[in-house]
Amino acid sequence: MSLKNWLSRLGAPLRDYIESIGFGARTFGAMLGLSPGLLKRPRLVVEQLHFIGNYSMLIITLSGLFVGMVLGLQGYYTLNKYGAEQSLGLLVALGLTRELGPVITALLFAGRAGTSLTAEIGLMKAGEQLSAMEMMAVNPIQRVLAPRFWAGALSVPLLASVFSAVGVLGGWLVGVQLIGVDDGAFWSQMQGGVDIYKDIFNGFAKSVVFGIAITFIALYQGYEAQPTPEDVARATTRTVVISSLMIWWLDFMMTALMFSK
Repeated sequence: MSLKNWLSRLGAPLRDYIESIGFGARTFGAMLGLSPGLLKRPRLVVEQLHFIGNYSMLIITLSGLFVGMVLGLQGYYTLNKYGAEQSLGLLVALGLTRELGPVITALLFAGRAGTSLTAEIGLMKAGEQLSAMEMMAVNPIQRVLAPRFWAGALSVPLLASVFSAVGVLGGWLVGVQLIGVDDGAFWSQMQGGVDIYKDIFNGFAKSVVFGIAITFIALYQGYEAQPTPEDVARATTRTVVISSLMIWWLDFMMTALMFSK
């Protein structure tokens, strides 16, 4: 193999990757620039908020309940060794608001709503619906992508709040009602140890960033996919993989910045 061919094979994937980053940045910028137009048609966002957020409520609620119950059970066994079982409420609340609530909600959202968004956009592209919009002088980024983007960005923080609240209830059911931890100590330790800004607000900020990242990845994968059933299926898989890795990376970076002091 000649040096020219070797360099060509080496540079082609890098070139495609750089082009993909550039196209993604341009799409993201165009979507933000066209978003003010949605103020004239807020119903587009509300409809997508119902489709994305409301239909994800069941899996988020049930998952939050069981995660809180497991966290309460495991937390009690650990704290009981040191005679600190009265701090169970604090442990459950901190674990949910800081980490488990935003992260697990984002992962579930990527698997449920993210794949749905990618498949929907990909099928619209395969069915030439996006091309038809362009022929009618309708910008598909403003009409299709932007409403779904803002609906997803709003849904994840709300769902994460529900997840954490239901998880605390699950921890209370196991710790107080099942095991017998003092009810007053459970809630007083939680109220005294959870800081609104450092714990609740930072966890909420994580979920906002996760929502923006997941929704854009899902929309971009569907918008970039080739108009074939096979590539739409691959784009749906890429949405889950890339979103999951992005969630863990962002969680590490934000945790290092938020809780390092």
